Amino acid sequence: MSACTNGLSRGVSVSLLLLLSCFFFSVSLACSNGECQLLDSCSSATDCVQGLYCGDCPVTGRTKPICTRGQATIPTSIINGLPFNKYTWLMTHNAFSNANQPPLPGVERITFFNQEDTVTNQLRNGVRGLMLDMYDFNNDIWLCHSLRGQCFNFTAFQPAIDTLKEVEAFLTQNPTEIVTIIIEDYVHRPKGLSTLFANAGLDKYWFPVSKMPRKGEDWPTVTDMVQENHRLLVFTSVAAKEDEEGVAYQWRYIVENESGDPGVKRGSCPNRKESKSLNSKSSSLFLMNYFPTYPVEKDACKEHSAPLAEMVGTCLKSAGNRMPNFLAVNFYMRSDGGGVFEVLDRMNGPVICGCESLATCQPEAAYGTCKNVTLQTKPPNMDSTAGTGTGTYSGSVEFSKSLASVAYSQSTIVVFFFSLLMLLL
Repeated sequence: MSACTNGLSRGVSVSLLLLLSCFFFSVSLACSNGECQLLDSCSSATDCVQGLYCGDCPVTGRTKPICTRGQATIPTSIINGLPFNKYTWLMTHNAFSNANQPPLPGVERITFFNQEDTVTNQLRNGVRGLMLDMYDFNNDIWLCHSLRGQCFNFTAFQPAIDTLKEVEAFLTQNPTEIVTIIIEDYVHRPKGLSTLFANAGLDKYWFPVSKMPRKGEDWPTVTDMVQENHRLLVFTSVAAKEDEEGVAYQWRYIVENESGDPGVKRGSCPNRKESKSLNSKSSSLFLMNYFPTYPVEKDACKEHSAPLAEMVGTCLKSAGNRMPNFLAVNFYMRSDGGGVFEVLDRMNGPVICGCESLATCQPEAAYGTCKNVTLQTKPPNMDSTAGTGTGTYSGSVEFSKSLASVAYSQSTIVVFFFSLLMLLL
């Protein structure tokens, strides 16, 4: 009996040893220390190669973190020299509404957040369009996420000049890059915008209204814009300021789909009421909004997967097969692995080089001459008649500091809507 018992013990010991050996061997084979590629499993941001972060997407039930894209490929770095309106650029909705930015001293901020990092970081990650809400506040012009055209200390973020100086620093440090700013404009002081941009040092980069195409013609090439240093495009929601201050009226030059929930409704891509129809030939820029009315950070990773790609297909058809030039989103880094950045590559590729994706374009080659490479992620379905689709998603973004959880307490929501009600009365 004892011999059998000893034999069994030795057998169990050997089996455990083999299991442990297999475990440690498999661990040693796992990527780490900056070697993990897109979609590889990871445990921390330092596991992934440059341009990727380690994230997951619990809202879909997929909690295993993978290396996820965190940066856009700038299309002009692959195919340069085309008219500005031949490219698609990433734009951040309420770029200033950063969940990690502290409120004013002694004030609890009561508003919604749309992004998770600074404008400087957004620009470094390949964002080239910024939506900014500007208000008169504290005897200055502030960025504010507020209501009914009035800024309050609990909805204020920072003086607009601070963010514009970030843009100025980026343009100065990156002399071939072009940035677009779209202003939701509640500034009433005379010459407020023109003075603000001049004080931020951005007037030297200003693209003049007089050179903007008004009848749907192509824009100047990006090469010409860089040579002439016309690398900042600014648009306002107030028509009168085009004549008064030389700030272009947005809907004279841009067609735009509806923002908020109507802009993410499956199978529909209506134009915004202020905009001409999406298939209008009199405007050569197309802004595609893709963000819900109420931003929910944890849902963005799912929204930026198959639903986004499908909506691109819907809006493409609504615009008469014209590809959007700007794609505006919340929480731009949250995704299914490739996310917004992958969709952008597949929006740019067919237009600028005639290939499936920007990744398959061949610089200096004839249009339609594509690299024979295997793309790392599954092609997003841009067929507006397709099903919703399933798959793994990711999204818990890791920055240099801990991420603030964008969760709204019941008291915050109650106070916010009570404040709105009081303003409406």
